[in-house]
Amino acid sequence: MLTRRIIPCLDVKNGRNVRGVRFSADVDAGDPVELAARYDAEGADELVFYDITASAEGRGIMVELVERVASQVFIPLSVGGGLRSADDMHRMLRSGAEKVSVNSAAHLNPDLIREGADRFGSQCVVLSIDALRDPGSDPPRWTVYLNGGRTRTELDAVATAQRGAELGAGEIVLNSIDADGTRDGYDLQLLRAVTDAVSIPVIASGGAGTLAHLRDAVTIGHAHAVLAASIFHFEVFSIQEAKTFMAAAGIPMRMDPYPQVPAADRV
Repeated sequence: MLTRRIIPCLDVKNGRNVRGVRFSADVDAGDPVELAARYDAEGADELVFYDITASAEGRGIMVELVERVASQVFIPLSVGGGLRSADDMHRMLRSGAEKVSVNSAAHLNPDLIREGADRFGSQCVVLSIDALRDPGSDPPRWTVYLNGGRTRTELDAVATAQRGAELGAGEIVLNSIDADGTRDGYDLQLLRAVTDAVSIPVIASGGAGTLAHLRDAVTIGHAHAVLAASIFHFEVFSIQEAKTFMAAAGIPMRMDPYPQVPAADRV
């Protein structure tokens, strides 16, 4: 059985890592470069870097900061925020990322997913979906939001995930806006709806507050990986504590250090 992954997330605004509830991003959570080095040393399986205001501000991602983060880690790095073209993706890969995460631009122009997959391979292209549960929907329905949860679309989250997989995305980061930053647990209904609908890996995002939440995302939600921020940034739990708990629950985890390969050799 494939090992499951623990993935810390850096949400970067104005050069600082920030956290909040439901995308409020109002709490300083540290220096992203220092945090990246810490997570690499602790044994994280991957690291995600999101420039969370790039799309809303209509600008490109902070390349220099991405390069500094990449220089500190030997684990796979996924980068997203403000990527609007295959050339933008290439710039991030050249800056040290192994994967590029596309969100708003890909929902407005789905061909961006296909273009990225054709040019760099599906393994490099991650489709990020920010989904909000429709109030009172029965059965439950979730709508896709753009620009860091600011802009509502008419897109159904499950159908969008299916389309992304068909266009060549290698995996999906599925973020619940309702749960984001609450530490009340992932939206397991949303997670299961998407994992049942696609054959590519799905990364659970939004709501991790306990180690049991991480476990449930895998055992109930069928996630291939769990993404978390606050519980790691503020040292509620360490990466190794999370992995030990998951392994004790019978979930296959990579417990050994990640091979130390210089970033320059991974471009």
